[in-house]
Amino acid sequence: MTLIKRALWAMTIALAFVPDPSAQAADGLGNKVTLVYDHAISNIPGKSVKSFLVEYAPGGFDAGHTHAKSAFIYATVLQGAIRSSVNGGPVITYRTGESFTELPGDHHGVSENASKTEPAKLLAVFVVDTNEKNLTTIDKK
Repeated sequence: MTLIKRALWAMTIALAFVPDPSAQAADGLGNKVTLVYDHAISNIPGKSVKSFLVEYAPGGFDAGHTHAKSAFIYATVLQGAIRSSVNGGPVITYRTGESFTELPGDHHGVSENASKTEPAKLLAVFVVDTNEKNLTTIDKK
């Protein structure tokens, strides 16, 4: 495992247990998104790292969405399995410890718990413009 992957994994584990209760949102299915880290990158003016713990209820899913055009996203599954499809590509199931990336402007069409009976969690780490307020735009129906 490379030094960068070790550092990201250590940060993932550490952040998974430090939720900020003032920065939580839940959808109607019992899924919850919690901001767990928000820090400006001192040597890259105008950029920040923001991390979110995404907790999926059994059978839970997110609506199709696009993230901010400045957002580079690294996501790793902390518990269970997550099904994901980006830009109309194949639906891939990621299991605990597996990761994926979303590039700026990517469309995330499928994001769901692969299990109907067990919860799942992932940590999404964004590198994004510091002043960006709208990180997710839900698809219009």
